[in-house]
Amino acid sequence: MEIGYYGSGQKDIKPVNDIYPGIGDPDELFETLLKLWCSDTCASWLRDKWSDKNPALGQCSISSFIAQDIFGGKVYGILRPAGNYHCYNVIDGKTFDLTSSQFGDEVLSYEGNPEQLKEIHLKDKDKERRYAVLTELLRDYCGGKEK
Repeated sequence: MEIGYYGSGQKDIKPVNDIYPGIGDPDELFETLLKLWCSDTCASWLRDKWSDKNPALGQCSISSFIAQDIFGGKVYGILRPAGNYHCYNVIDGKTFDLTSSQFGDEVLSYEGNPEQLKEIHLKDKDKERRYAVLTELLRDYCGGKEK
């Protein structure tokens, strides 16, 4: 199974900083995250279902906020049946969802969703920890530096 993401191929979205050298566009970030996502970075309530066959499972908010750290823009959330939000990015009117593959063939609506704020999401201690773990893995992988 080939794993991709919604909104791929937007090579004109470029970093607004150099905190992660080698990440030049969302496709490069996605390819790198595929190597780094793991059960430890997966949402705790989905961790027992995480596998390398569905590496994007439970990674949406932390991955979206890392993409925002790199590329700017805003993070939005699609309300899910369980009451949580599935996060994705919008930059200069261009939408991409690095973790859309976790839903298989389900079609998600990327219109009219509320903005999600990192400060609110990271009040959740598990999410804050997972964000820290993934940013450290990414920094180590890229040879990056602290923000």
